[in-house]
Amino acid sequence: MLTFQFVPFAEMANLNSEQRISKLIEIVKKNKIILMQGRLRPSEEAGLIQKTMELISKDFKGIELCTVYPEAKNEKFFSQVKHLLLRVLIGQTEGLTIIGPATIIKEIKRNPDKIELLTHNMKRRS
Repeated sequence: MLTFQFVPFAEMANLNSEQRISKLIEIVKKNKIILMQGRLRPSEEAGLIQKTMELISKDFKGIELCTVYPEAKNEKFFSQVKHLLLRVLIGQTEGLTIIGPATIIKEIKRNPDKIELLTHNMKRRS
């Protein structure tokens, strides 16, 4: 059985980078796939990967990570400025970040109109 845990942006907004990383790792270590509103800063993504590498063991094989966010290709100038100001003021609330344990997620493919989450064959536990 797959378990997804939604993490709203508001739950992460008041945490510092180290606290965000710790919270995400604790959820993934419970074999849950995180669907997080928004995205991490590039430095936080790097920190998450680094911390994960330090924790790899027989029981914890690492993570798979994918960020999906809308691109403002055809927006008018004022609309782009408005979105930029909102990001500066309230953070990266746009988009979706998927993080899951490498023992469950084999690969995450991001295409313009869909996300493919490929899992390892999981043995049923009775």
